Amino acid sequence: MMFAKRLREGVRRGDITSSVRIWMRPRVTVGCRYRMEEGEIEVDSIEPIGFPDITPALARASGFLGVLDLLKVAKHGKGENIYLVRFHYVPPSRVKAKATALKNKRST
Repeated sequence: MMFAKRLREGVRRGDITSSVRIWMRPRVTVGCRYRMEEGEIEVDSIEPIGFPDITPALARASGFLGVLDLLKVAKHGKGENIYLVRFHYVPPSRVKAKATALKNKRST
């Protein structure tokens, strides 16, 4: 899951924990992690929503100035389905710790 450059710092700080995406079908899976420049995001939930659910408050919580600003970025390709993705940021140190634990588990 990619984020516009201007949103990445807010994601890393934990200020942005949701994203509205317009896709043909979901492109992320709950519980999976997706790389960022540093660290990863882990998807907590994904739910279909409608245009009336995209409020100015949701747009601001997603890091945008307003609904129009969000909609300019949210659409990817020919998508027509709207999804609200909630996630949390996993810093690089926790990503490395999890990878090390998995590696150790496999070697035993």
